[in-house]
Amino acid sequence: MKIGIPGALLYYYYGPYWVHLFEELGIEVITTQKTDKKTIDRGIGVSVPEICVPIKIYNGHVLRLVDQGVDYVFVPRMVSVEKGKFFCPKFMGLPDMIEHGIPAVRSKLLTLDIQSSTEDITSPKLIYPIAGKLGVSRSEIRRASHSAGRRWKKFRNLCLEGKTIKEAWAELDGAGSPLERSHNSLKIGLLGYVYDVYDEFISMDVTARLRQLGAAVTTFEMIPPKLLKKHVKKMKKSLFWTFSEKLLGAAYSMFREGSVDGVIHITAFGCGPDAFLGRLLEIESEDSGIPFMTLRIDEHTGENHLQTRVEAFVDMLGRKFGKTGERQ
Repeated sequence: MKIGIPGALLYYYYGPYWVHLFEELGIEVITTQKTDKKTIDRGIGVSVPEICVPIKIYNGHVLRLVDQGVDYVFVPRMVSVEKGKFFCPKFMGLPDMIEHGIPAVRSKLLTLDIQSSTEDITSPKLIYPIAGKLGVSRSEIRRASHSAGRRWKKFRNLCLEGKTIKEAWAELDGAGSPLERSHNSLKIGLLGYVYDVYDEFISMDVTARLRQLGAAVTTFEMIPPKLLKKHVKKMKKSLFWTFSEKLLGAAYSMFREGSVDGVIHITAFGCGPDAFLGRLLEIESEDSGIPFMTLRIDEHTGENHLQTRVEAFVDMLGRKFGKTGERQ
């Protein structure tokens, strides 16, 4: 049996768990390679025009898996990973959009509901509903889930040590390298959903670009969850969306504790939750005096546009604070 996992959306956050889970069950896992222009173009062809580019990219990755002849395409329905908080409606309706928007995958769709009280979704109970389709027992799922869960927790701990998701995953696979940071380097907070920040095609690999410019990068997944919650608890009303609140907690930590020299927010054009989040970030920047920049991305974003704005922002911070931020 071959199961395909689209290399998009929350694959960047939960991929280490999902891939290892199925492999531990003796199933061959096929994941799509990096996004390219053809992937986006194909995704656009089966998507409604108004939907955000991350969903268009996901659709393109699904089509690539269909081309590879997998038996199933794994498309989880992400509902909630925190009590009282939920995912964007597009995540909750993703299996339905795939089923009705891409007829070729209808008979291959493998889905389950992810509803948990914490971001740790490694409970075997969440996997039991697909045991029949996979042809495995509950005891096999428990064993595989526990093994994959340990791998995911190690992955998260690596992120909390200051590694990007890309670096943490590489270290899991034995290809990591020690972090090298200059004490005089600029510190930049990079806020954005993992699928906006770490899809190297749509974000133009902004984390690597910032590192090349001599900046140390901090993202939300590097900040302990307790610290994220500490800051948002003071709000009169919390945000409805799980990962939006994580980003807001990270922003409060950065702005209010002065742990960074500047903040960049990467957002997909047309993202509903970010319409709220973006304004809150602007207010925090004004109150703290820490420079802030928004980068909006979509399928039309050009590399020169993003690169020029990032370089100008880093150069401005370098002049302001007298720290390293030069082209390397």
